[in-house]
Amino acid sequence: MENHASALIQVRNLTRTYSLGETSIHALDTISLSIDKGEFVSIMGPSGSGKSTFMNIVGCLDTPTSGSYFLEGVDVSRLRRDELAEIRNKKIGFVFQGFNLLPRTPAIENVELPMLYNGTSARERREKALEALRIVGLDDRIDHHPNQLSGGQQQRLAIARAISNSPSIIMADEPTGNLDTKTSAEIMELFVRLNAESHITMVLVTHEPDIAAHARRLIRFLDGEIISDERNNVT
Repeated sequence: MENHASALIQVRNLTRTYSLGETSIHALDTISLSIDKGEFVSIMGPSGSGKSTFMNIVGCLDTPTSGSYFLEGVDVSRLRRDELAEIRNKKIGFVFQGFNLLPRTPAIENVELPMLYNGTSARERREKALEALRIVGLDDRIDHHPNQLSGGQQQRLAIARAISNSPSIIMADEPTGNLDTKTSAEIMELFVRLNAESHITMVLVTHEPDIAAHARRLIRFLDGEIISDERNNVT
């Protein structure tokens, strides 16, 4: 695979094997692909297809058994755990199905949380958190606790937290899984707007075709392999 100057993510012959007793499970089997800066990509596939394993490796939460993973030109597949943690904090924002918010902590402090670990000053943390909350439309809810917010508002809060550090990439794992249809559409419109206006690269894992359709590129996994990689006609 050639190096592409615009590639944010590049994986080459990526394999992830798990041992289950005497059996080896190939969660990923020699995957190769690249994702450019500013792309919006959906990853689809049934349970056990490898999509979550792929996301964990791209999100620097796991390391491959073999192969390489380049993030902004750096081979992160060879880094130590502390180095991976630093990259996660600086370059990757996460949005999960279950929101993963601190229930007894005000919205503004939930958003500030990722910045506590990278030396950002208290004043800058507050400024960035306020801006992130404004972007997602929650600047009038800064003192609300998550349990005082609707499901859609909680996911907006999680998105504000994900973008607070100005990441290169947002990894969203089934971000609409706990939301109704109308709220899901609103959350996806927010992702589309963030991608268009801020040029943040989006990698979205979902099993729902209508959610995946918001992305400009759709990659399907099955049995640890990529079975299709197509462009979506998104208007």
